[in-house]
This record gives sequence, C-alpha cells and structure tokens, in this order.
Amino acid sequence: MRRFLLFVVLLFSVSSWGQPSEFVSLKSLSEDFLFELKYATDDNFLHQAVYDCGECYLRRRTAEALVKANEEFKRLGYRIKLFDCYRPLSVQKKMWKILPGTHYVANPAKGSKHNRGAAVDLTLVDKNGKELDMGTPFDFFGVRAHHTFTALPKEVLQNRKLLKETLNKYQFKSIYSEWWHYEFRPEMLSKVEDFQWECPN
Repeated sequence: MRRFLLFVVLLFSVSSWGQPSEFVSLKSLSEDFLFELKYATDDNFLHQAVYDCGECYLRRRTAEALVKANEEFKRLGYRIKLFDCYRPLSVQKKMWKILPGTHYVANPAKGSKHNRGAAVDLTLVDKNGKELDMGTPFDFFGVRAHHTFTALPKEVLQNRKLLKETLNKYQFKSIYSEWWHYEFRPEMLSKVEDFQWECPN
C-alpha cells in the first residue's frame, strides 16, 4: 500500500514529460509579456542556440510575482520583455562547456538561479513594443552593464532605476554586473531542475 501511495505522489508531482508541478509557463498566467528568448537563437553571446525552442517556464511563485510587477509597469505605460527564464541544468552544462571559468556562466556543479526557476533576464518596452534604453544591449559583459556604473545619460539611469526599484517591491533581487538579471528571493535556494519543455511540432 505504501508503495502504491508513493507511486501516486510521484505521478502527480510531475507532468507526463517530466515538468515539476510547481513550474508554470509564464504565458499561461498572462498574455501581457513580450518574449525574445535569445538562447533559442544564435543572437547571444555564445553565438549559437542552446535551446531547441524558446519557452518561458518559472516556478509558480516566481511567475506570479513577475505578473504582479508587470501589472505595475503596465500602469506606467510599459511592459516586461523576457530574454531568458528557467534554464535546464543540461543547458547550463552546455553553456559552461562553450564558455567555462567566467562569472557570466554559473558553474553547473552548483547550478544557477535560472536552473532553479528563480531567475529572469528581462528589460522594459514602451506601448509600441520598443525597448527602453538601458545603456547596453542584453548580454553586454562589461562595466557599462553594472548597476554601479553611472557615467550614462540621465534617461538610461532613470530607466534602470525604474526597473530595479519596481522589481525590488516584488522581491526580485538584482546582481551587480548585469542590469537585466533578477532573482526572486523566496525561490533562490529551490532545487536545481533539468526538465525539458516540449517544442511545437
């Protein structure tokens, strides 16, 4: 009987293709985000696609908090645009193999916040879908992308401040070196995952 109950628990804790039940597609919660999932293309700092297709999955609490943040941005005339969300551990290993030993790719031995469904790479767009000027492109790895770098136009500094201060209200923490990267505090220690999402046929 115990074995049967354990089987039932395991059966319902993941989907038919291995997705843990606490993960959701952000698109299923809101249609108000924009997506340009860079690692499903070769338009990224690795210069190659590491996802078979682009999807944005997150732990449910991370996703729900992001929806709330986006609602506030919408009231101000903006929306969130996502570049990366949950990242399978096997993809992290692939990225590490391409570019090992830098602080721009987390060591898969420990796993990253992306592998936990707790991190997002994002920016803001205006009502026409145009990205706000943040001073550098996404995945620009240099001092100009640092939060502490202030030798930038006033508009850029205001845009970064708006992004950071609003996301902080919803428990998203920034990191010093990437203006686009935010981590949801309540899920930062969650389990590293390696499930793969399904691609459209």
